Amino acid sequence: MGVVVAKTRAFFALTGRAINEVLSFFVFSILDVLDFVLCYAYRVADFLIEAEWKPCYCSPAKEAMTGGGKILVSERGESKVVRLTSPSKLQLEEISDTLYARPSCVAEVSKCTERKRGRGRSVFAVNAAIVEMLQGKIGGQKFCPIPRWSDCDCEICNSWASSCKETLFVHADGPKDNVQEDVLFIHGFISSSAFWTETLFPNFSKSAKSTYRFFAIDLLGFGRSPKPADSLYTLREHLDMIERSVLEPRKVKSFHIVAHSLGCILALALAVKHPGSVKSLTLLAPPYFPIPKGEQGTQYLMRKLAPRRVWPLIAFGASLACWYEHVSRTICLLICKNHRVWNFITKLITRNRIKTFLIEGFCCHTHNAAWHTLHNIMCGTAGKIDSYLDTVRNRLKCSVTIYHGRNDELIPVECSYNVQSRIPRARVKVVEKKDHITIVVGRQQAFARELEEIWKSSKGN
Repeated sequence: MGVVVAKTRAFFALTGRAINEVLSFFVFSILDVLDFVLCYAYRVADFLIEAEWKPCYCSPAKEAMTGGGKILVSERGESKVVRLTSPSKLQLEEISDTLYARPSCVAEVSKCTERKRGRGRSVFAVNAAIVEMLQGKIGGQKFCPIPRWSDCDCEICNSWASSCKETLFVHADGPKDNVQEDVLFIHGFISSSAFWTETLFPNFSKSAKSTYRFFAIDLLGFGRSPKPADSLYTLREHLDMIERSVLEPRKVKSFHIVAHSLGCILALALAVKHPGSVKSLTLLAPPYFPIPKGEQGTQYLMRKLAPRRVWPLIAFGASLACWYEHVSRTICLLICKNHRVWNFITKLITRNRIKTFLIEGFCCHTHNAAWHTLHNIMCGTAGKIDSYLDTVRNRLKCSVTIYHGRNDELIPVECSYNVQSRIPRARVKVVEKKDHITIVVGRQQAFARELEEIWKSSKGN
């Protein structure tokens, strides 16, 4: 009887996978074409509304190095010369190729056309959008804080622009005087500081609140933090803003880090940059996929994070966000520009404060911020994570604790064990019946106690 049940389950599982494969092929083929159509629709809309053609990542430009540190850029018969300084060269290296190299039916047709047209000349691809964004920085131009027509311009999203504020939004809690220790909380992708402040902060003990100073930040481009339209949201920019907003003004010399999902990458990079300052490292669902030999790291990671499948739904959402520049911009136009409406509906239906703030954090960003952060941080750092983990293992003495929800369908549990294989002293705790969000939400009291124990045991570090 048991054998029959096992075979039946295996049959249905195989059938389900086959249906998912076929359905995904048709759905994503349609999305490939839709994104191509939306590309031209947004070009026209941008021109009509903003009186300017806006570059995107669909059509690659061609570049060739010339003397004097210049790059000759030509696209569709037009040539431009852009002078690159050292900082911009470094920034080019931090830009993920997944921004402009995402295989699709339309992309493959375009490649074949390009091969037939261009022969003989040795060039390599770079994207016009990148060049256009770098031009303003190279020329020393200041970003004009006027939101794009498709972005929200409410006080929450754009209040920083009136003063050209160049620091992140920081929610600080704890003692103002006689601070013993500091804790930095870094949220994940399309989230905000509310992920921590509405869950953990109210549940820390009186003793912890009198001992530790808590800093929960909204990352660059998210929540109440600045959302500059000219930023490429590279790892360097995110780290610089964290240092400028928390570590330097608050005179933070040593600190604990608690990070979730994408925030784990920033936490590791920050720990590597300040190896003598980190007292403990707590990572929740770290997205670490070891790159097999012979694979291109950025492209491999994009396929792992966004597998172009319609099921599970969270994988479908990740695929929309990662593969389709203009489809994801449309989603942001519908959700982020109208986030106050969605917040009101959430309040009305759920009457749950935590869920309301989670929705607010999910909706308060721009497409430019989400698109670049996803590619430049998640995908673009694929080749760096190994060295970060090795540095934490060899140079840092702090404790490393990893939490993962057993039912996490976005970042598999194996990712946490992959981290442990690189840092043997790391402790992995898999929480049963919890997923990517409920690893914190719903168990905030228990998790607050666990964090306090980690910080207490790390006092000697």
